[in-house]
Amino acid sequence: GGPNMDSLVAVGTGAAVVYSLWNTVEIVLGVDVHAKAMDLYFESAGVLIALILLGKYFEARAKLKTSDAIRALMNLAPDTAILVQGEARREIPADEVESGDTLLVTPGARVPVDGVVLSGESAVDESMLTGEPLPVGKHEGDAVAGGTLNTSGALTISATHVGTETTLSRIVDMVRRAQGSKAPIADLADRVSFYFVPAVMVVAVVAGATWYASGAEFTFALRIFVSVLVIACPCAMGLATPTSIMVGTGRGAQLGVLVKDGGALQAAEAVDTVVFDKTGTLTHGKPALTELIPVEAGGGDDALRLAAGAETNSEHPLARAVVRAAEERQLPLPRTESFEAVGGRGVRARVDGHAVLLGNAELLAEHGVDAFSSELLDRAATLEAQGATVLRLAVNGRPAALIAVSDTIKTETPAVVEELGRMGLSVVMLTGDAEAPARAVAERAGVTEVLAKVMPSDKAAKVEALQATGRKVAMVGDGINDAPALAQADVGLAMGTGIDVAMESSDMVLMRGDLRGILTALALSRATMRNIRQNLFWAFTYNTIGIPVAAGVLHAFGGPTLSPMIAGAAMAMSSVSVVTNALRLRLFAPPQNGPK
Repeated sequence: GGPNMDSLVAVGTGAAVVYSLWNTVEIVLGVDVHAKAMDLYFESAGVLIALILLGKYFEARAKLKTSDAIRALMNLAPDTAILVQGEARREIPADEVESGDTLLVTPGARVPVDGVVLSGESAVDESMLTGEPLPVGKHEGDAVAGGTLNTSGALTISATHVGTETTLSRIVDMVRRAQGSKAPIADLADRVSFYFVPAVMVVAVVAGATWYASGAEFTFALRIFVSVLVIACPCAMGLATPTSIMVGTGRGAQLGVLVKDGGALQAAEAVDTVVFDKTGTLTHGKPALTELIPVEAGGGDDALRLAAGAETNSEHPLARAVVRAAEERQLPLPRTESFEAVGGRGVRARVDGHAVLLGNAELLAEHGVDAFSSELLDRAATLEAQGATVLRLAVNGRPAALIAVSDTIKTETPAVVEELGRMGLSVVMLTGDAEAPARAVAERAGVTEVLAKVMPSDKAAKVEALQATGRKVAMVGDGINDAPALAQADVGLAMGTGIDVAMESSDMVLMRGDLRGILTALALSRATMRNIRQNLFWAFTYNTIGIPVAAGVLHAFGGPTLSPMIAGAAMAMSSVSVVTNALRLRLFAPPQNGPK
């Protein structure tokens, strides 16, 4: 009751076998033995089915390669783990590891489960998750993912996620679901196939009957009937979309771009506007020292050294930025003799025999410190207008330096924004910052369209407003407050460094947390959809040309007819060609833009 592509082969070969059986009975009965003996088609039916099965075999072999990405990921998970219990160590099956277990990961071994480093230092190769080729340094307190390769030192870790909850298992499951999903464009092939099979059966009957009625022998009409049925199998159309999606999503996983379903690939191709959250997406999401202005020329290092000494005991993000800057300059941190945090204003400390104040203008005014020069105050106002937090440093009751701390943009941001523009896409920055500092960040990033002072709860509404103007919007974010906007957008892209809820709300996940992943995702979607259209074009072209030839149109003008066996071979090879074309996506290379 639901004829499909196999029905066409079954009816065609079945008709040849039934006709041959009838002729065999007549031969046994002695009816026109010589003529009937030359009119048997058992071997045609046998060869035809053999050719089609051969084509299906090659097709199956080719399709197996589309799952290489999943198999490669699954093979990364080690079978065993070294469990640490006090001084004892023993090897256990990896699937017996429980959350909270202490494990030893030796150099050259793969991390068995997700965990946190308890002790040890090493470099871990995370390329299988992120596509990042360089190993990442791991120290106490850092997270490690199951399946990643420990390249140098031994690590002792505490298991946090095991079994199906590990990052690797979730990725495998996500890729598997994506490869089994359908893109909307697949509906075209489905609709065509639904009407195509009955239509071909009608064409085959009409073609055979027309030739027979015009005086051709019944065997010729039967051959036409069988050829039309066999060559018209819409296998290639059925394979055109799912095979490309399987290969495309698998290749994306290898490059650190997880695509949740085929529809996301098709939607990403149509995107004309990319909306970026600012903090943690265009920027690093953590403050860093961006400018140091000493009162006395040449006193920058001394000022920073004392400021870092004063902030050593503080856990405030601004304090950590000052200490980090001193460490990066390899300045020796002085001895801190006393420390006091002044809530909302800064810190008061005695460092290396000096009285140090570090904080805002109110803190210094409370302690009677003379004001900074008008030139420095103007500079502070400019920096603050650009979104920086300016700390005033006073040493022994005298102004010493201005220290500007702000969230810096990622090094690759300007190049990625520029490349998106070359791809014909509009770029929008979405932030809760005030207009002036938001514009300053956008200018450094190369973004011209800014939506500032947007409350977290209003982000989805801003995306919806852009869609209402006819734009196809991709939203890029990493935080909990980005989740509604990611879900609202035509395509949501979550940074893999972000929060789980953001990744669950998105259509794609960029595992590296690197903005270049956006270029990879968009280029991959375009390549996949182009591949699908190529497959559909050749599938339709094959049937458009093949069916009239099989129906005997060329023969009507003195040309050749099409043997059912040749028709079967052509049909089989059309499917193989579609799968082979889809496999070209395994060679997809991401755009090379921005600093490495």
